[in-house]
Amino acid sequence: MDVQAIKRTFGIIGTDPELDRAIGIAAQVAATDLTVLITGESGTGKDVFPKIIHQNSARKHGPYFAVNCGAIPEGTIDSELFGHEKGSFTGAVNERKGYFEIADKGTLFLDEVGELPTSTQARLLRVLENGEFIRVGGSKVMKTNVRIVAATNADLPTAIERGRFREDLYYRLNTIPIHIPALRERKADIPLLFRKFAADFAERNHIPAITLSPDAMKMMENYRWDGNIRQLKNVTEQISIMETERNITAEALAKYLPNRVQSSLPVLLSHSDTMDSVNERDLLYRVLFDMQKDIRELRAQVNNLSNGRPIEQNYVQNNPVTQIGDTVVTRVSQNEPEEVEQEFAEFVPAEETHYGASTGSTDNLSLEHHEREMIIKALEAHRGKRKDAAKALGISERTLYRKINEYGINL
Repeated sequence: MDVQAIKRTFGIIGTDPELDRAIGIAAQVAATDLTVLITGESGTGKDVFPKIIHQNSARKHGPYFAVNCGAIPEGTIDSELFGHEKGSFTGAVNERKGYFEIADKGTLFLDEVGELPTSTQARLLRVLENGEFIRVGGSKVMKTNVRIVAATNADLPTAIERGRFREDLYYRLNTIPIHIPALRERKADIPLLFRKFAADFAERNHIPAITLSPDAMKMMENYRWDGNIRQLKNVTEQISIMETERNITAEALAKYLPNRVQSSLPVLLSHSDTMDSVNERDLLYRVLFDMQKDIRELRAQVNNLSNGRPIEQNYVQNNPVTQIGDTVVTRVSQNEPEEVEQEFAEFVPAEETHYGASTGSTDNLSLEHHEREMIIKALEAHRGKRKDAAKALGISERTLYRKINEYGINL
């Protein structure tokens, strides 16, 4: 069976080359008994591929079972997979056959195989190596002839490094790897899938199908779709039932896309001089460059005042300028309870941060002015909500209250 025939049989929508390649591998490996590992993000349709493999194999007349390993409690997963003997644990009033026993001469799909406990992984490895297993509470070695297809959305190599997954089991499962591309990697398929979901929902509910304006379709294609096909289907059905207009604009669509700013498009930073249009990152860099300029001027003034005398102390050590969260503050006291990272050096070269000891009121005023301005801007940005402002500044509410009183800020 060719790729197009498989798509028609299993209702697969899309023309992406990587999707076609995955289908082709599944069809090619179906005639063998090799173990297959299917990888891909949640919602990409990994559950369809074991069915493709089973239906195109010599085992198609045998049993087919799909087991979600992540949905079965750790205490019962061994019993579910391998069965148990009567009295082997509390509640085991009768013996029970497990999936490996009842799926004999068929195909067993182990979904979310990365969630298996390590003890179960050892049992599974034995089945893959020689087809043998022992029921929970039993001693008799049993045989099974079952084809294993596994799937996971987890990064198994990373899980191996962290000791959460057996490396030998990984290589046993990964005899034939099949990777399903994420929806954001197959943008050309998004309009096809949307029209299919919209038409199906309209037919089931006897309502006109929705369509998208060009701008809305562009927004669809550029959205990240972390939930992949499943999320696209859910959004399509939500819009179909909630919107009265059948042609959906970009403005209407935006209401149904959570965190819609996180698209696959690059982010352009605003360069407007007005505070309303300047985002936090622009503000951060602007303040940093202003402070760098002040530091140069202060160093020049102190050097002139010192008349060549050696530097007695380092102002930065006494009053370190620190990046906290997404803004910059000056810590006046080194006994502050907050522990912050000294990251200002990433923006200002080290040689620009060292200057003499004769830092009088003018020097302190310059740095305190910046701190006061940052606190005012944070309060204005959060409409006077001190809790939110303190969080944005990366300091505690107690410290913010003290600074407000210290600088006489009234908003």
